[in-house]
Amino acid sequence: MVTVSFHGVRGSTPSPCLPNERYGGNTACVSVCRAEREPIVFDLGTGLRNLGRVWPVDRAFIGHALVSHLHWDHIQGLPFFDPVLRAGAQLDVYGPVVDGLGIGAAFDRFMCRPFFPVTADELAGTIRFHDIEPGSFPIGDVTVTAAVVPHTGRNFGYRVDVDGVSVAYVSDHQQPGIGSEAVADDVLALCDGVDLLIHDAQYDTASFPAKADWGHCTVDYAVTVAAACGAKRLALFHHDPSHDDARLDSMLRDARRAAESSGVEVFTAIEGHELELSGVDEVTFARAANR
Repeated sequence: MVTVSFHGVRGSTPSPCLPNERYGGNTACVSVCRAEREPIVFDLGTGLRNLGRVWPVDRAFIGHALVSHLHWDHIQGLPFFDPVLRAGAQLDVYGPVVDGLGIGAAFDRFMCRPFFPVTADELAGTIRFHDIEPGSFPIGDVTVTAAVVPHTGRNFGYRVDVDGVSVAYVSDHQQPGIGSEAVADDVLALCDGVDLLIHDAQYDTASFPAKADWGHCTVDYAVTVAAACGAKRLALFHHDPSHDDARLDSMLRDARRAAESSGVEVFTAIEGHELELSGVDEVTFARAANR
């Protein structure tokens, strides 16, 4: 059984407030875990702190993180991840080279004085950074695939195949334009037939025109991507910080109507929730104890 846990589901900036309480206000962080195996984490947003809160104090963290890109909302949780503040922790971080800057060099640039009081090297745990290019590579018995996804800068989507389960993570995805349903071939290949697609759904159709070149997409476009690639389930993700619980409820209703003819199961990612997937197409939703 593979457990997918949503530790942070917002985009752009943390937005903890009462109107956002039900869906959560932390930024992008999702983990894929199996019992007694090393977890794989998608992005290091402020939701990473939630994963740290539930990690057993007496168990050294040994795991891996796949960083989509270097915008603040996807990386700023690292120094607040309690397990990596303890001796014996090991975290391998993988991500793209952006504008000639490798992922380790990027963290060295912004996680240092005077912007932050300590560097990654000064944390008690060991953090290793790995520059990667599009393609597949193994992490233990897990196959990870990275692909370029259109955004406002270099940005990767990821796919994890493990124990007969496939999960694709496309957190930030630039919709081609107003009214366009074209999907990049690399994105379709990455998400082909996945059990779960976690996809950018920052805008509704009313708000998109004013922000059409901001690097994101509408819920309708997320449904289009899921249907085109044959995904079984779609998790709407990277919620706009200004979208409160009621608006996200409404966007989910719209997305489900749009998905009716495709057969794609649609739900909205909620901070603190998890689902369990098996290779025999079983799925169970549960509430995680991380809030």
